[in-house]
Amino acid sequence: MELFVQSVISGVLLGGLYAAIGVGLSLVFGIMGLTNIAHGSFMILGSFFVMVFSRQLAGSIVLALAVTLAVMAAVGALTQGALINRVLDKGAEPALLVTFGIAIVVQNILQLIFGADFKSISSPFASVNVVSTKWVVISGEYLVNFLISAALIFILHFIIRKTWLGRSIRAASGNVTAAELMGVNTKRTYIYAMCLALVSGSVGGMLVGQTFGFYSYSGMSYLIIAFGVVVIGGMGSIVGTLIGGVILGVAQLLGAYFFGPGMQIFIGYLTLLVILTLKPRGLLSSMVRK
Repeated sequence: MELFVQSVISGVLLGGLYAAIGVGLSLVFGIMGLTNIAHGSFMILGSFFVMVFSRQLAGSIVLALAVTLAVMAAVGALTQGALINRVLDKGAEPALLVTFGIAIVVQNILQLIFGADFKSISSPFASVNVVSTKWVVISGEYLVNFLISAALIFILHFIIRKTWLGRSIRAASGNVTAAELMGVNTKRTYIYAMCLALVSGSVGGMLVGQTFGFYSYSGMSYLIIAFGVVVIGGMGSIVGTLIGGVILGVAQLLGAYFFGPGMQIFIGYLTLLVILTLKPRGLLSSMVRK
């Protein structure tokens, strides 16, 4: 019984990390209707930036993250403005292929510079247990991950719902032609959206680097997790991303509890298939670009 309770709680906390991994992918799809294949590679790029900057800034993760967010926002603006916006009006396939090419380029550049060795980011919470009882042990690392992820989801939700940028984003995601007739510069809005996506992905990259570590080629593995999370929650739904992450995390750890660690991933994605059978669009409604 104790192990069951531990699996559920750890699954919920792990789900928070999964939400941080997937929210940028969901944001881009909801606004542009674009499945960003480069999402995982950009997230790992953020992990490397945090690792490098923390070494240069006397080990300060907060300062390293702040610099990383600024750099990744610039990368997002450049990527969207110079590459994706040029092909977005030509249909879904050209933009999809551009992001696929970007993913390959980013992965190979990282491997060329940093090699294929395992990397990690130091964390002050790595060996701290916030709660340690007979029934449950709560890792400080996992709890901090969940709290940061929940805060990230809240901030993005606030931006989308309560700011002028959010109104432009909702207009562009609802109907591009109508938004442009009302004076919304949709191409510029897409640049802002990509910046938000890469910034949120970098937060996820930092958490992944502290919790699991990473390789230069880890982007595809985390892209698959991101797909699972956003498809369960509903493509384009920011709040749904958190719900999807928690469901996937709990399903994986309960799968390991009932069937063994080797079945963890299988049970997680079996749960994904069941939910899609019952709710083909995911659990929450999504924004769809028209």
